[in-house]
Amino acid sequence: MNPVIVVGSFNVDHVWRCAELPAVGATIAGQYSTGPGGKGFNQAVAAARAGARTAFVCALGDDAGGALARQLAAADGIDLRAEASEQPTGTAGIYVDARGRNSIVIGPGANGTLSAAHVGSDPALLAGARVLLAQLESPVETIEAALALARQAGATTVLNPAPANASTSISLLRLADVLTPNETEFAALLSRHVGERMDAEAVAALDGASLHGLCRKLLPHGSVVVTLGSVGAFVSHPDEATRGDAQAYYRVGAESVSASDTTGAGDAFNGALVASLANNAGTPFASHVRFANRYAALSTERPGAAVAMPRLAEVQERFPG
Repeated sequence: MNPVIVVGSFNVDHVWRCAELPAVGATIAGQYSTGPGGKGFNQAVAAARAGARTAFVCALGDDAGGALARQLAAADGIDLRAEASEQPTGTAGIYVDARGRNSIVIGPGANGTLSAAHVGSDPALLAGARVLLAQLESPVETIEAALALARQAGATTVLNPAPANASTSISLLRLADVLTPNETEFAALLSRHVGERMDAEAVAALDGASLHGLCRKLLPHGSVVVTLGSVGAFVSHPDEATRGDAQAYYRVGAESVSASDTTGAGDAFNGALVASLANNAGTPFASHVRFANRYAALSTERPGAAVAMPRLAEVQERFPG
């Protein structure tokens, strides 16, 4: 049984570390490296290393990238459920500057062929899940089917609506028991579905009541966790279902770390959140968010995405109690 299922993307990341992010028309020097990534795989690795038995449902090409995914999943004990694709395994070009900021270009490849039929091909997998996590680097109709199937099976559904420019619908959002946008994704969703326009930079500065009100408009019957980077996270629950928390909305502060690369921080947060939800059912939701914050913070002290995900013991040693 796998308490956590992650449905999503695997990419081979090509990373350039530069003093500054490249400007239009500029040619600059950088230090190159390559390794595994993709929001889905990053999150699956985070969930597994955070202590949850994890299955990863994806699509892979018959190439070196696909072989890498299989090798790495096995190394972390991830139950890989890969659909064979005629497309090449997904790729990403990532630029990281001296301050840890990043700019990313995705080549979907096989990720764009993941089918709803493959997600639902093993009913026993879904029946054994406590939490299903999905993102939006795979076909939106496949993600919608995955969330619907998981909900029917009684699992908690978590949707990370990333990247911000991905297609979304009200029907998709309503399949999420928990929605986890960052500031940019939250602002995009508000504009698209609520008719509220705001700069992403303004989200963290909103007072709690105002931010809670916007969350309730966006997802009236589900919980929303807005990740706010270096200032932590904001949590909003519907009044009738606060998931064990004493308050319907609150902030959880960020941990103090020496960040060098924020590339996979959001994925670290999401993977750790669902691992905690699966392994510690019945505890207040705030405790899950606090753990996810700590896990994500520690991941930013290392370069890379999937390879930067810490082990549970490392988090417990760094943040005791």
